[in-house]
Amino acid sequence: MSQLPAISGKIVVIGYGNMGQALVNGLTRTTKSQIIICDKFKSEAVVNALAQFPKQVSFLDFEQAQQGIKSEALSSQDTVVLAVKPQNLTAAAEVWKPVFFTSASKPMLISILAGTPIGQIEKHFDGSVIARAMPNIAATVDCSATALCLCTNASESDVQRAQTIFDSIGKTWIVPEHLLNAVTGLSGSGPAYIYMVIEALSDGGVKMGMPRKLALDLAAQTVLGAAKLVQETGTHPAVLRDQVTTPGGTTISAIHELERHGLRPMLISAVVTATKRSRLLAKAAEKNHSQT
Repeated sequence: MSQLPAISGKIVVIGYGNMGQALVNGLTRTTKSQIIICDKFKSEAVVNALAQFPKQVSFLDFEQAQQGIKSEALSSQDTVVLAVKPQNLTAAAEVWKPVFFTSASKPMLISILAGTPIGQIEKHFDGSVIARAMPNIAATVDCSATALCLCTNASESDVQRAQTIFDSIGKTWIVPEHLLNAVTGLSGSGPAYIYMVIEALSDGGVKMGMPRKLALDLAAQTVLGAAKLVQETGTHPAVLRDQVTTPGGTTISAIHELERHGLRPMLISAVVTATKRSRLLAKAAEKNHSQT
C-alpha cells in the first residue's frame, strides 16, 4: 500500500481486538504518527506491536488509567479511535476520557461502535469533533470497505484526517449517517454472503470431481478477479457478465439456473434484512445508552 497523506498528531486506539489491531498494523505501514494502544491488559498482540514498532507504538493499560498513574492530554490535532464493544461505551468514557481529554484539550474522536449514533457519543465526549466509521472484516488484510460520517461541525481537514486513517486499511467512502445501517447490511455483513458464494462454488467443483483445495482456490480467485475487474474498469457488472456469456454456451445455461432459483432476489433480500436488523439493534442500543 502506498504512503498516505501525513497525519499531524498522535493516534490513540482504545480497544485492541481484531479491528484495533488491523488499524494499528495499517497505520504503522502508512504513517509516521505516534500511536498509543489502550486496552485492559498487555496481550500477546500488544507485545508484538511494541516489539515491532518500539519507536512508534506505546501502550497504556486499563489499570494505569483507572488509578490515574498516567495522563496525556491531547490536542485537537490528535485523534482517539474508540474500538470497544458498544455496550462498553460508558465504561470506556469514564476510564479514558480523564486521560486524554481536558476542558481545554479535545482531540478528534472516531467511533467504530456499531449501532451507536454520533448524538449518543457526543453525550460522553462533548466538544470534540466526532466521526463514526463502519469498516468490515477485510480490514485485517488491508482491504476494508469503510463508510465514514462526521458531525456537523467537522471541517474539511477533519474529514481528510479521518479518511486517511481508514484508507490505511482499505478504501473509504464519506456517507450521511442515516445510511450507516444500510452500509452494515451491505458491506458490514456482505463478506459473510460472499464466503457462502465461495463455499458453494467450491462444493460445485468438488461435486464435479475436483480436489477440495483446488476447487476452493479457484473459487476464491474467481471472486477476487471478478471484483477487481469491476473496480479497475468501472464497468457495470451486467456488461462484464455479458462479455463472458457466449450465445448457447455454458455460462448462459448456468445464469438461467441461477435466475430460476432466485440468486439476485435472495442477495437483495439479505441486504434488506440485515439493514432492518441493524436499525432495530441501533434503536435498542440507543435506548440502553439513554438509561445509563
